[in-house]
Amino acid sequence: MRSFLFVPADSGKKLDKAMTSGADALIIDLEDSIALDGKAQARQSAAAFLREAMAAPNRPYLLVRVNGLQTGLTDADLDAVAPVKPDAIMLPKAEGGAAVTHADAKLAVREALSGLPDGHIKILPIATETAAALFLMGSFAGASARLIGLTWGAEDLSAELGAHANRDAENRFLDPYRLARALCLAGAAAAQVPAIDTVYVDFRDEKGFRRECEEACRDGFVGKMAIHPTQVPIINEVFTPSPEALARAQKIVDAFAQNPGAGVVGIGGVMYDRPHLARAQRLLAQQR
Repeated sequence: MRSFLFVPADSGKKLDKAMTSGADALIIDLEDSIALDGKAQARQSAAAFLREAMAAPNRPYLLVRVNGLQTGLTDADLDAVAPVKPDAIMLPKAEGGAAVTHADAKLAVREALSGLPDGHIKILPIATETAAALFLMGSFAGASARLIGLTWGAEDLSAELGAHANRDAENRFLDPYRLARALCLAGAAAAQVPAIDTVYVDFRDEKGFRRECEEACRDGFVGKMAIHPTQVPIINEVFTPSPEALARAQKIVDAFAQNPGAGVVGIGGVMYDRPHLARAQRLLAQQR
């Protein structure tokens, strides 16, 4: 999955429009975009939408961003949406693997009550939204079989740090958030799951957004979250490997297959070693 589009759970119009946005995944939001006094109604709206959308042909992957475990609202969120079988939940303010294990247990109970197979609903944590979470990025490995990736966030983190800004005048992340970004990449690699890049809030800045997508793809992220439908086509374009890149990766894989004992192979005068093979295999796997 390349593109993950946030949609407020209380806006039927936006939810319906999102289904035709071209996003690979929709994140139905019960957290930041919903005021506290609107949570109960938003849960009902999310459940009603999911009940219909899950049966739609060629639908996107459907996640629900629940409220964080620290809020005391997670149980009510899960009670509302688990019975309608979303593909996954997004777990905000996840502080390490222990938070994922906790959410796993909550989901297991609700799956049993709803007659769902154990492990049906997956988990995608936002792993850098608190200062404590940064010190726990290596703990997601083995936390739960439900874990389908890691993503990160800068807005809540900047608030906790007391920062005046998280980006510079050119809309590039400042050092504390670049650290969080790098830790997300490393944590995802350690857990052997995909890394998904965070949002770019200035959706009118197409040039800056494209640059950030390209840098994320270069560094190892496989997709990016979006806050507006206009960002989806750019994400899909940037994170779709070019035919040339796929052909080059296939040549590397084929060369090592023909020389299974080799540590290095030569193709067109260029030497490739085992790390190049791993990258080529990963790139090809994204297309399957």
